[in-house]
Amino acid sequence: MPKTVPHLPGVEAGPLPFSPVVEANGFVFLAGQIGDAPGSHGPVPGGIEAETRAMLENVGRLLRAAGLDYRDVVKATVYIADIADFAAMNEVYREYFAVEPPTRATVAVAALAVGARVEIEVIAAR
Repeated sequence: MPKTVPHLPGVEAGPLPFSPVVEANGFVFLAGQIGDAPGSHGPVPGGIEAETRAMLENVGRLLRAAGLDYRDVVKATVYIADIADFAAMNEVYREYFAVEPPTRATVAVAALAVGARVEIEVIAAR
């Protein structure tokens, strides 16, 4: 199956130089998502928990637009700006991936775009 960039209802690529979703060989790859509110530019207020929840809601919105759900995620990579936030981020993450969670790597980074504290990219299987 060749690579496709689906045009999903309510999902716009905008002026960014990447696609929000790409599908290939039965896998759906989501671009990194931060904890911003749709239509905003920057993280939601309220700390790491609120930002993680908004981030994972953004993931869910893209998954649903592609006809998938959190259960279809097979791999996640989390980028976190302060490793001290790891436990708090994990508490919220567990709410979304409570049963048979995907494999995951978590990487501490020096900084993320627009001052985000956390970012995630996921791969789902159709």
